[in-house]
Amino acid sequence: MFTATASFAKPAPDGFADLAEKLLPGVVNIASTQTIKAGGGGGEDGMPDLPFPPGSPMEKFFKDFMDRNHPGGGSPSEGRKSQSLGSGFVIDASGYIVTNNHVIDGADEIKVILQDNTTLKATLIGRDERVDVALLKVESDKPLTPVPFGDSDKARVGDWVIAIGNPFGLGGTVTAGIVSARGRDIRQGAYDDFIQTDASINQGNSGGPLFNMNGEVIGINTAIYSRSGGSIGLGFSIPSNQAKLVVDQLRNFGHARRGWIGVKIQQVTPDIAESVGLKDPLGAMIASVDENGPAAKGKLTGGDVVLKFNGQDVKEMRNLPRIVAETEIGKAVPVVVWRDGKNVALSVTVAELPDDPKEVKTAAVVPPTKPTGKPTEITGTGIKLSDITAELRTKFQLAENQKGVVITDVAPKSAASEKGLKPGDVILEVQQEEVKSPSDVSDRVTKYRKAGRKSALLLVLTGDGTHYVPLSLEVAKGSGG
Repeated sequence: MFTATASFAKPAPDGFADLAEKLLPGVVNIASTQTIKAGGGGGEDGMPDLPFPPGSPMEKFFKDFMDRNHPGGGSPSEGRKSQSLGSGFVIDASGYIVTNNHVIDGADEIKVILQDNTTLKATLIGRDERVDVALLKVESDKPLTPVPFGDSDKARVGDWVIAIGNPFGLGGTVTAGIVSARGRDIRQGAYDDFIQTDASINQGNSGGPLFNMNGEVIGINTAIYSRSGGSIGLGFSIPSNQAKLVVDQLRNFGHARRGWIGVKIQQVTPDIAESVGLKDPLGAMIASVDENGPAAKGKLTGGDVVLKFNGQDVKEMRNLPRIVAETEIGKAVPVVVWRDGKNVALSVTVAELPDDPKEVKTAAVVPPTKPTGKPTEITGTGIKLSDITAELRTKFQLAENQKGVVITDVAPKSAASEKGLKPGDVILEVQQEEVKSPSDVSDRVTKYRKAGRKSALLLVLTGDGTHYVPLSLEVAKGSGG
């Protein structure tokens, strides 16, 4: 028998005034100035593009603001100054200030305005484009008022939060709301793990803090979803636990230092899980391995599904880059992968992410010496395959020593077409077994059909690199079979 149990929420606070009064001195406004060269964008008069209708009061407000900062206007050939407005917060009484990288990106000059309107020139200590965090330093005659970082992992959906910032250049503004969601991926980068909030966040709030009810920073307000440019209750903040690691590295090294193991990964879909014998679609599948990277040295290989890294569960693909990035550089960590139908325990020593990681290159193998060039149809899949001939190498711009089997034709509405396969793609493996000819592919497809498999896992080289594609083995009409 089901028994209902009462669930009680904490009462709403009587107000936020006392907390806001305590925190406001630790939040700053940031004005960064950049010289815009003639022809460098903006409107016909050299003004930057504004998100307001022509003739609106806000357009006039911003143009008046720009004119006050650029008396005389300056000639187009000299360029003009463009000012970006944002927010930040003090983390150390000696003058260290955190903001978003995009607030100060490309700036010639950065100024920080305190709550009492004191204006200080700021020096850029370091910035990180990948997580969108920057660290500034100002010199002040008196100690500044810092605000503490909190533990963002403890923030729960439904918790009260307040945001303080500088929307539209209006100065310190306080808004309140709740944590709407956790772990949001808004496709800003590989390390997305945003806190979503409905506390009003507008242009100029970027870089400002999101506080919990203890007055601790649990996020850096960074982005909004909006059709109009104004808040519609969809704001996103970088979690403090992620930001704090970056800030500490910027302070100590002047740049962010991230863990790296040298793999390219892809999502484990239900089809892929079935193909490799996983009960549930969990983990991150390794599509390719940098032959000189830490993963290769740790015996990880393409086709492995990473289930645990350094003791942390990898529930889905996007978890792994963040876990690896936050792992101590030089540390040997345990890794559990799914391989050949069972868990395999390995160890990988994490290296530092290079400034410009090299593209993974699959080891080259000389193609067959006597390619026939005659297409072979793989029954029931909708694809025709060929050895890699000189003619096809030129047609599809393949490397001289490219290995595998090239797809020459894909039937419309076939299993292959539904998976995005197209002519010019190269099949390197079937079910993690290397293939060198169309007959290899045909034999393996026949083998796995007889074994009752619903799909076979292909390792395919496309214009975007190598990745695994689960191809249905069920024969259907219109598949070319």
